[in-house]
Amino acid sequence: MKVLIVGSGGREHAIAWSVAKSPKVDKIYCAPGNAGIAEFAECVNIKAMEFDKLVAFAKENAIDLTIIGMDDPLVGGVVDAFESEGLRVFGPRKNAAIIEGSKAFSKDLMKKYKIPTAAYENFTDPDEAIKYLETAKMPIVLKADGLALGKGVLICNTLEEAKEGVKTLMLDKQFGDAGNEIVIEEFMTGREVSVLAFCDGKTIKCMTSAQDHKRAKDGDQGLNTGGMGTFSPSPFYNDEVEAFCEKYVYQSTIDAMASEGRPFTGILFTGLMITEDGPKVLEYNARFGDPEAQVVLPRMKNDIIDVMEACIDGKLSDVELEFEDNAAVCVVLASDGYPEKYDKGFEIKGLDTFKDKDGYYVFHAGTKFDDNGKIVTNGGRVLGVTAKGKDLKEARANAYKATEWIDFDNKYMRHDIGKAIDEA
Repeated sequence: MKVLIVGSGGREHAIAWSVAKSPKVDKIYCAPGNAGIAEFAECVNIKAMEFDKLVAFAKENAIDLTIIGMDDPLVGGVVDAFESEGLRVFGPRKNAAIIEGSKAFSKDLMKKYKIPTAAYENFTDPDEAIKYLETAKMPIVLKADGLALGKGVLICNTLEEAKEGVKTLMLDKQFGDAGNEIVIEEFMTGREVSVLAFCDGKTIKCMTSAQDHKRAKDGDQGLNTGGMGTFSPSPFYNDEVEAFCEKYVYQSTIDAMASEGRPFTGILFTGLMITEDGPKVLEYNARFGDPEAQVVLPRMKNDIIDVMEACIDGKLSDVELEFEDNAAVCVVLASDGYPEKYDKGFEIKGLDTFKDKDGYYVFHAGTKFDDNGKIVTNGGRVLGVTAKGKDLKEARANAYKATEWIDFDNKYMRHDIGKAIDEA
């Protein structure tokens, strides 16, 4: 079969790597792809938001399955565009992808269906938001309602910081229209855990757990980013937590979306905070996490095509997900200065070192070929260096060892990815 993957990041590289392992797949395309994805797929110069061109390409090339990796096209309705032409596509429709596209919608959904989450209020008027903050307990969390590349969350320790945060989101429009409405919610403490799950509208099957590191600098300092590294599984996601979430979070969410006339098919990403009062939902995403996909997919035993087709056909209940009894750690190699100003265009050396090394992977995020055919940096997050091990400590040591194989000017990384493992 022929498969088209839509996206250009490390997540899409991990998906392409997984798809390439399927004996059912003869040909992979990726739009627009990157230099690493080109190893597995023919990259096509179509942007993720060019729905008409994507649909036309799928029809002209007799694509059997299209996989949408990115949030923007999902929230924009790319699945609806494909389905309207009778094309098979993996991902939630526009009316279901709103669970990521609007934080106000997802918070209201959780409140209505009693899914545990932080106390909150929604605001479209900055003056009303500031008035509310003057009576609120600090620290407090401000979230842009819409998509903001994983960066639209501000943790404010003082009232002045919070007021400035409202100005940043709603008046200065740092994240554009995403800040037209904001969610102000209580600050929760505990351990963060990410759980990805396949869904077919009725059934939900969870993958192994992971934990992301969002802040740019060691010790969880600095600005929020798209993710600086991750590990799987989380030692804080025990059997008791899993059982609670399966009963009160995951299935409840899928049932709630179905009740709202928004059946969810695709990947549901649930960000959890394990608090003293039990697990609570931080956020939902409507697709694979990045870089969570880079540690979860290498541990999955199933043929990803089988699982995705079961989701589309409403037969996910027939599938048993299986994962290796090991661990994986991903360390993101970024351009120094990310997530603000940074330079790009530097040659990346050492990529060939990963060839034929079992249990070691390098997933490309911001890379491209230059005019001379060399692979160069082309973004803030450049590569995700992933390694497996018999346990998390071994996987972490292997991943950091592998980061030394790669070299490029301006290379930057956190040195404490998975450090919480040592405290578990």
